Amino acid sequence: MTALFAGFFDDAALFPPGNAPMAAAVPAHQARNGDLVGPFVLPATRLAEVGPHLRSGGPPLDVALIAAPADLPAAAAAIAENPGLRLVTVEAKVAVDAAQARSTVRVTAALLPPDCTVAVEVPRTDGRDEVLDVLAGTGLRAKLRTGGVRADLFPSPAELAATIRACTDRGIAFKCTAGLHHAIRHTDPVTGFEHHGFLNVLLAADEPAHAEKHLRRTDGAEIAAELHSWSPERAARARSVFTSFGTCDVADPVHDLVHLGLLPERITV
Repeated sequence: MTALFAGFFDDAALFPPGNAPMAAAVPAHQARNGDLVGPFVLPATRLAEVGPHLRSGGPPLDVALIAAPADLPAAAAAIAENPGLRLVTVEAKVAVDAAQARSTVRVTAALLPPDCTVAVEVPRTDGRDEVLDVLAGTGLRAKLRTGGVRADLFPSPAELAATIRACTDRGIAFKCTAGLHHAIRHTDPVTGFEHHGFLNVLLAADEPAHAEKHLRRTDGAEIAAELHSWSPERAARARSVFTSFGTCDVADPVHDLVHLGLLPERITV
């Protein structure tokens, strides 16, 4: 099952609720082993802070850069000039309408190499479909917001299911950001917020016609059993749709998968 979760967990240690300091987050990421963890998610506004904390002599730090199109040229140039950094993904800030989406497509196509993936945050408004229409056929991904520090930042199962279907209908892969702290849908005991589970989202990506049903499920053991039955081809197809999600503590989702029997107990990240 390990292959199903390869590169699934983007390291968003800098972001809430973890808010790790740069001096701790960068060395921790560079010390990680295995294939489960994706790139280090870094806002362009904090790019200048990274350099003093990079490990010398090792491989470069793979960066998922969060930037507005206007800030991308300078940020990409700064990364290219630093041998300790490697730009592998760009996450563009939310495009509120088709015009902003087209601008992002133009800037990234002109500036970035083909092997650098790009995800554009999709608005949770009536502008969603026009943004997705622009992204369709470009190879760019959608970025879906699945939570945050307020209850209103969590889309309902119906809303998230509709957005997943809107992506898959257009052949657009997506990643998720915020709120996916655990594998299975649950109520946070501190805030009382209903959180989506990342395995629920994976099932929804696999069967978008039944996305809302999957997003509402809380039967962790049954979900784990279903995933165990997936063929490698089915797993690869689902992951080609739901590519990754940001997590402020990669140990939490991995612990959940171990508890569900989907990863071996001896695994480390």
